[in-house]
Amino acid sequence: MQPRDVKTIADAKQIVQERNLQHIKVGAYDVDGVLRGKYMSREKFFSSLDNGFGFCDVVLGWDSKDQLYDNVRYTGWHTGYPDAPARIIADSCRELYYEENGLLFLAEFADKAEPICPRGTLRRVIERAQAMGLDPYCAFEYEFVVFRETRASVREKNFRNLTPLAPGYFGYSVLRNSVDIEIYHEILKISEAMDFPLEGLHEETGAGVLEAAIGVDRALSAADKAALFKTFTKVACQRNNLMATFMAKWSPQWPGQGGHLHMSLKNPTGKGLFHDQNAPFGMSDTMRKFVAGQLKYMPELLAMVAPTINSYTRLVPGYWAPTTATWGVENRTCALRVIPGGEKSQRVEYRVAAADANPYIILAAALASGLQGIEDDATLEAPVVGSAYTLQLPDEKRLPSALWEAAQRLKASAMARRWFGEPFVEHFAASREWEEREFRRAITDWELDRYFEII
Repeated sequence: MQPRDVKTIADAKQIVQERNLQHIKVGAYDVDGVLRGKYMSREKFFSSLDNGFGFCDVVLGWDSKDQLYDNVRYTGWHTGYPDAPARIIADSCRELYYEENGLLFLAEFADKAEPICPRGTLRRVIERAQAMGLDPYCAFEYEFVVFRETRASVREKNFRNLTPLAPGYFGYSVLRNSVDIEIYHEILKISEAMDFPLEGLHEETGAGVLEAAIGVDRALSAADKAALFKTFTKVACQRNNLMATFMAKWSPQWPGQGGHLHMSLKNPTGKGLFHDQNAPFGMSDTMRKFVAGQLKYMPELLAMVAPTINSYTRLVPGYWAPTTATWGVENRTCALRVIPGGEKSQRVEYRVAAADANPYIILAAALASGLQGIEDDATLEAPVVGSAYTLQLPDEKRLPSALWEAAQRLKASAMARRWFGEPFVEHFAASREWEEREFRRAITDWELDRYFEII
């Protein structure tokens, strides 16, 4: 049996027995989109398939640096950090590229932890879409920077004066992807082996920047593929004495890194619902309402889309990232780019997203806002023609300019509470407030350079 043929608990047990595995890797994605997991013995794995297992709930109660949130209700010193129930997702089985016969399974948090589980949150949004007779599809594309550094050297250099894989600007360079063919091939091979295949991989503009387009899939599978791509691209690079970062922006001298979503809807029989050949730009009524909903709710959901301090350094004019809730047809200055095509290719690109967002959480936000637009029978305004950066727009179109503001908008959003639930909104917003407060404790190089001698 092949890993991607595994669909049931019985299949999962069978493949482990066929491969005579004594240990299996199991992991779940946390609030920041970091894969947290461990090896399980065969006996423990089989028991966990049947009955679930306990996963210390600190995984949902700390940040990306393992620092404990001090402001969340779900877990903390006040609860003693007990185990949270979790379940193994049998059909997530994948080959571990660097381990002969090794297998990886994803897990989800369950019971009391389920309302704040990122994957579970997306799954619930998808279930609501399906109850509306809609089947969402998505493809993620990521820009990321590769450096000729190791996890030791970046720390020795204090993350300064790093050497990118290649110097300067040279987008779509065949020269570069031929010279650096080893890491390109490694990423392509691991993507095929672990079933997050890439439609394209190329040199993006900027020193050491690559862009990967992951193949389209149903929404939950697409998010799984995006999350795994980010994790195992880092693995591939580090095993080859390189480092990859998915920060929104790693240097003020270079453009930021996008993590865009291409989205569409189908009906239960597989017919695309975004295309109408007789409508302007080929946009069906369903697509117009979906895009209108995404526009309307983007400012209040931005914390889910731009979840780090660093996210907001990318959202500035002139750097291929939007600053207002706008849409246009084939217009890359807008937050939403409508891409006309046929029934299979008509889609909207959610361009406000950066590479640093949790794939499950950002897709939940982008999808729920569009679905709310359909429920609202929302009316879509005229598209932006030309540069969206030069427009004078009303305040309701302005995106939050910092993480704290975005967190407050999320907490105040009735739409977010309806779609994601009170526990998720409270927990996630509190985690973003924590992130902002941690940043305020730092003394930056900018402050030292500006104030040390002169003030």
